[in-house]
Amino acid sequence: MSSKLSPSMSMGGGVSPKNEESKHQHNSTPSQQHRGFTNNNNNNQTSYNLCFLRHGQSTWNRDNRFIGWTDTPLTDDGVLEARVAGKMLKNSGIIFDEVHTSLLRRCIRTTNLVLMEVEQEYIPVHKHWRLNERSYGELVGKNKKETVKLHGKDQVKRWRRSYDEPPPPMCDQHKYHPARDPRYRLMKDLIPKSESLKDTKARSSVYWDDVIAPDLRAGKTLLVVGHENNLRSLIMKLEGISKEEIINLCLPRAVPLAYRLDENLQPIDRPDGKLDEATGYLRGEWLGGDQAVLDILERDRKQVYDTSIKKNLETCDADRNKWKDWMNLVVGEAGPEARAKGVSPPQRRGEKAA
Repeated sequence: MSSKLSPSMSMGGGVSPKNEESKHQHNSTPSQQHRGFTNNNNNNQTSYNLCFLRHGQSTWNRDNRFIGWTDTPLTDDGVLEARVAGKMLKNSGIIFDEVHTSLLRRCIRTTNLVLMEVEQEYIPVHKHWRLNERSYGELVGKNKKETVKLHGKDQVKRWRRSYDEPPPPMCDQHKYHPARDPRYRLMKDLIPKSESLKDTKARSSVYWDDVIAPDLRAGKTLLVVGHENNLRSLIMKLEGISKEEIINLCLPRAVPLAYRLDENLQPIDRPDGKLDEATGYLRGEWLGGDQAVLDILERDRKQVYDTSIKKNLETCDADRNKWKDWMNLVVGEAGPEARAKGVSPPQRRGEKAA
């Protein structure tokens, strides 16, 4: 397979050509691109800025199911998470030139909501299947905790987080096979039956090398809205994390991870010179704070691997309710435009429709 992005690889909302008007609006020299991350201070360290963001809660995140390429929509809480991520980015002072995301609507709707919050709806958004979540093969649709009970914690962790051990392949008759989806009708031979992180990294690296890296070198500030494993694959490449260590890297939903890069597109150290306290691997800055990320990742770990916990922590946990209350406090009541992106009628919970 060619390393370049061909038209057949770009179908279904792939990499959009940059027209002359877009070039005049968004291309500028690196020296013009200094952007700040916190407290609206100008960033004078570098001209090369990049931010990663995992999408908000989808229906299958809520239900603790393996998702992969299945196109599950955002929940009401997912809309709220996306809006809070947008508020974090707004408060950081980052001004983006472009967004890159997948063909899956949980990412696309997160992108739309974030751009509303940062008041940057005008910038180009590029969608491509190479930024889709990894294929979870035959696990797609199954409950994660039930899968742990059946196969054991260690096996499920290797399927989910190891570098080169893919889950069992998806059969052609699988209920959720992506070949049934019209957006992939011209690339059915490229649909994976199952993917390890190594496989995901191979396809995401093509997009990085052909699209993201050239845009960064041109001085553009980019937002990549993705899924946990396609983002893990890009961060593994960016940070040089080993295949032995990558099994320990997990990413939270809807907390922006901002990077300052040097001219070689290598991460610049954080101001304190330390790696992040949330994962212990990253030189990027969690705009929600390391402690918030630690709390989210601990909840996510229990949700999947702690079989002694019977309740769904996405819907019943007291800490989750505190998190939601905080999010409501940050963003306030959702407006009609934001509510229209969700999956529920535009009304508060507990209220009857008019």
